[in-house]
Amino acid sequence: LQEDPKDPKVFITNGWMCDVVIVVAVTDLEARSRAHGLSLFLVENGMKGFIKGKKLEKIGLKAQDTAELFFEDVHLPDNALLGEVNKGFYYLMTELPQERLLIADLALANCEFMFEETRKYVKQRKAFGKTIADLQTVQHKLAEIKTQICVGRAFVDSCLQLHKEQRLDSYTASMGKYWASEQQNNIADQCVQLHGGWGYMWEYPIAKSFVDSRVQPIYGGTNEIMKELIARGILSD
Repeated sequence: LQEDPKDPKVFITNGWMCDVVIVVAVTDLEARSRAHGLSLFLVENGMKGFIKGKKLEKIGLKAQDTAELFFEDVHLPDNALLGEVNKGFYYLMTELPQERLLIADLALANCEFMFEETRKYVKQRKAFGKTIADLQTVQHKLAEIKTQICVGRAFVDSCLQLHKEQRLDSYTASMGKYWASEQQNNIADQCVQLHGGWGYMWEYPIAKSFVDSRVQPIYGGTNEIMKELIARGILSD
């Protein structure tokens, strides 16, 4: 393997701790398109030329490392090939709906967590002699958030059922990832607001959830790409 110096491998989740990585590499320079000339390879930690770079400092998701990886003239044995030669892009595309469904499900789970943390907080936080949960504006905001979560959960659960039946397509998975991650950020913002100043303090779980939420519309394909895929599905026939 020889890395393109203009295309460094960055933002690799668990790259620092990994023992094995799956590398997508060009194996046919004369293929009719780049997608038709890609293969997957297993590269083990310790192989000559495989170098782990520094751990990157993220604003959130502190529990998992994100790193740079470098490949300098890495020589691989024949059994390092994963699957068939030049089928790498096909393998990646078949797994993308599952990845996007996972992000959607994580988003909804985090929304449910943030809502419960906020519900408990407003019931015990007092201002002017009563809890802020007694305020109608707070009650209405909780009603809005809960409704958004329930609607999202119904859709994501339907996607999970489609995945179980092996009928989940890229079009539907993209809608799930896009909508759920957007809602996660919207709900995180509202829950921090309901916590007031304490929501901005790192010691409160809602602050961590707020920061962790921001990456959801970025990884697994940005939400702008999700909209492109959704639109393509709408206009395909």
